[in-house]
Amino acid sequence: MRVLVTGASGMLGRGVAQALAQRGDEVTVLQRRPSGLRCREVQGDVAAPGIVDAAAEGQDAVVHCAAKVDVVGRPADFATINVGGTRAVVAACLRRGVRRLVHVSTPSVAHAGRPLVGAGAGPADPGAARSSYARTKAVAELDALAADGDGLAVLAVRSHLVWGPGDTQLVGRVVERGRTGRLALVGDGAALVDTTYVDNAVAALVAAVDSAAHGEAVVVSNGEPRPVGELVARICAAAGVPGPQRHVPAPVARLAGAAVERAWPLLGRGGTPPLTRFLAEQLGTAHWFDQRRTRELLGWRPATTLDEGFVRLAAWYAGRDVLD
Repeated sequence: MRVLVTGASGMLGRGVAQALAQRGDEVTVLQRRPSGLRCREVQGDVAAPGIVDAAAEGQDAVVHCAAKVDVVGRPADFATINVGGTRAVVAACLRRGVRRLVHVSTPSVAHAGRPLVGAGAGPADPGAARSSYARTKAVAELDALAADGDGLAVLAVRSHLVWGPGDTQLVGRVVERGRTGRLALVGDGAALVDTTYVDNAVAALVAAVDSAAHGEAVVVSNGEPRPVGELVARICAAAGVPGPQRHVPAPVARLAGAAVERAWPLLGRGGTPPLTRFLAEQLGTAHWFDQRRTRELLGWRPATTLDEGFVRLAAWYAGRDVLD
């Protein structure tokens, strides 16, 4: 197949492009900076219709990974990349006769701050979303699925908390805060949270390219819910940094997160604040998902357990081959 992967400079997009190329597909990648991958490469903004249109020419399928992923930032920036970029991708697919679009989404599009225990995908709800990221990804998912039809088959894959060697989001932030002594748990750390080891997330997206399923959203995870305190502690142990030393009551964390979120731009601080309301809810609320529908539709099961993933992460931090 000829497959376009957007956002291939990120961990997930890069992994998908590599997996497709390794099995013999003709891969094109689209991102702002060089990917270093040995395939056709288009550099530019995913929200620029002309650039996306050129990248989509001649493609059989598109895997749309590109997104602005952060817990803070200007709402307009999230809207430009997440909503505008997705609309540009959908329009290019329709113009260029692409037959299949796999839209990479997130479970946060259907998370209203309440616990999710063995939940299904549920409808994306921009009005109930808890951050600019989640809100714009919800709009983007709805836009993508609205284009599903006879000419273009669209499947939304909500990859849940993807992590692994080189991850700058979940792993990178936990490790940095552990190293500087700023890592705390929200509540007692007992909330059950599911995550996805990166190799499993990649394999699920490749399976989604091949699947006949379309017109709906599915959640992808390892299917191994663990207490959030255990996950954080094991990430710290793999990186050789101190684990969390204190606990913050959940109500206090939410209030503090909201205050920090408002004050951060006023203080002229760069980077990511230590706490936001969205982070407090994510760290203090159970969220794990029923995987039966996903596995049935994709014909996929995770091959790497969380325990194996932590071994690989520790090996990566130690400078060894992560596959040893």
